[in-house]
Amino acid sequence: MTTTPFTSHGAPSRRRLLGAALGTGVALPLGLATRASAATRDTTGTAGTAGATPNPAGPPTTLTVPPPTGPHRVGTVDLHLVDTSRPDPLNPAKPYELMASIWYPARDADRYPVAPWMTTGTFQAWLANVGFDPTSLPVPVTAGHLGAPVRRGGRPRPVIVFSHGAHDHRSDTTTVVQQLASHGYVVVTVDHTYDAYTQFPGGPVLSPDFADRVPMSPSDFAADARFILDRVEDIAAGRNPDVDRKPLPEGLAGSLDLERIGMFGWSKGGTATALATIADDRIRAGLAFDGPMEPTITTDLHKPFMMMSAVFTRASDPDAQEFWTHLLGWRRYLQLQGAEHISFTDSEGLILQAAKILGLSRATVQSFVGTMDPNEGVRIQQAYPLAFFDLHLRHRHSTLLDGPSTEFPDVQFMP
Repeated sequence: MTTTPFTSHGAPSRRRLLGAALGTGVALPLGLATRASAATRDTTGTAGTAGATPNPAGPPTTLTVPPPTGPHRVGTVDLHLVDTSRPDPLNPAKPYELMASIWYPARDADRYPVAPWMTTGTFQAWLANVGFDPTSLPVPVTAGHLGAPVRRGGRPRPVIVFSHGAHDHRSDTTTVVQQLASHGYVVVTVDHTYDAYTQFPGGPVLSPDFADRVPMSPSDFAADARFILDRVEDIAAGRNPDVDRKPLPEGLAGSLDLERIGMFGWSKGGTATALATIADDRIRAGLAFDGPMEPTITTDLHKPFMMMSAVFTRASDPDAQEFWTHLLGWRRYLQLQGAEHISFTDSEGLILQAAKILGLSRATVQSFVGTMDPNEGVRIQQAYPLAFFDLHLRHRHSTLLDGPSTEFPDVQFMP
């Protein structure tokens, strides 16, 4: 395992962003939002945003990841995986373990329980780290249904791997993940152990190693993603890679198209996406959400790649500009005006539901997610990744990638 430390030059940490938002004098515990309000077109229910759904029935009981727009219901299953080729960096006598989740189009979904955003233990650890009372709210809910059978299509479905950011977790772009699954993709997310909030079955919660005893570089993240693709190949061949032999959803093995694979990632995961797309011939297209592209990438890439930035812009980040010059195939660079680094995550929807209930000021909300309309932010997450992978994995052209759109005024196409 690589031990090169990753020292992001300027990426605001989630702890610092949330601390800034809470530091405006708000002392109330994080509030909750109703499923009904989350399901409206005003997906984030932001404080002070016109069109927000009122809550006349009293305090809400749930936070909900903004629902997907696709025609299919969504299923999900967790996997406990072991990479016997790599030793655990803290326990070299043991192999390296990871937790992953698979999201997919489902049938008969209502017969299966709704999936939580995270396990209770990991969610409470995450809350505590960013400054909240860990018991102040229940785990948010998603559109996924645990273990539901796979909805089969006319042919196997494209596969996409997601890589999260530093000190983060695999659930943090569920808005994007379940959107892609609802439109017919199989998406695999992975916790990068020791740089993630994760929990193995029956084990304790593991929090990110903020002390950097196990420096996790983007190359390590990329190695995790390539290991995940090996396990996808196992599943397609009819083998179950879960070390606990947890049953896989019915129909999963026959639903994986190994010839149509993509990858996307946020922050350090965006850099890992670039590295994995360069190194692995199985990955046909890559998408980076505000990836710092550090250490500097100087290898040419002839595959389709799209960069979406807010903080790590080409103008402000020499590594991002350098990587751009090595994109020799289809490429796009989109810059989100008024967005923050964190705007590419589920925080765009979840924290603003809470802000509405707490009555937080617009300034407090903007200190966390920026000045871009958060409803537009959620729609951007749902529209642009789908258009990108539809084009390059399904050959479905979308004018959304041709130039600026009046529906998304804060998305700038940069030459």
